[in-house]
Amino acid sequence: MFELLDILGTMAFAVSGALTAMNKKMDPFGVLIIAFVTSVGGGTLRDILIGRTPVGWMLNINYVYIILIGFAFAMIFRKKLDRFRTSMFLFDTIGLGVFTLIGLEKGLEKGLEPAVCIILGTVTACFGGVIRDILCNEIPVIFRKEIYATICIIGGIFFFFLKSLHIPEDVLYLMTSMIIIAIRLMAVIFKWSLPTVQKD
Repeated sequence: MFELLDILGTMAFAVSGALTAMNKKMDPFGVLIIAFVTSVGGGTLRDILIGRTPVGWMLNINYVYIILIGFAFAMIFRKKLDRFRTSMFLFDTIGLGVFTLIGLEKGLEKGLEPAVCIILGTVTACFGGVIRDILCNEIPVIFRKEIYATICIIGGIFFFFLKSLHIPEDVLYLMTSMIIIAIRLMAVIFKWSLPTVQKD
């Protein structure tokens, strides 16, 4: 199930990146590159930070195939994707939860402190989108209005709280991912956002 959610999240991120690139009127190669960095940019940055090389997608070619499928899907159905907007949002939200967990686990494997693991989880889940927006000449969305990164941090804190209670690993993963998904859904439904900081 975890692997299936990882696949769905990766593909959703690829489609999201491809659509952003198409909105910027990029050529097909540019669309592919943006789809690619949106999907694996956060994980690549995480692996570089912890000295894990070759990075994850280089060791598992299936990620490349998943991204190519997401890219092709976006290119073929680009005019009809509005109908799938809800589904894509759901997969994107699932990806947020799964990628946060993956980042947390990679930090734990390296024996890092909980705070650092939470940072790695946030980087894994969010920084593909940050790189996407920078390459598309935009201020990253998570720095402007969405509470994407904040959700990952809350999920990471919740993860370590549950871990301290010695909850079984499967339940720990499920509950953490569910809290991240639930907060993300509520943030969109109720239009939660952090206040902006303006210079007086």
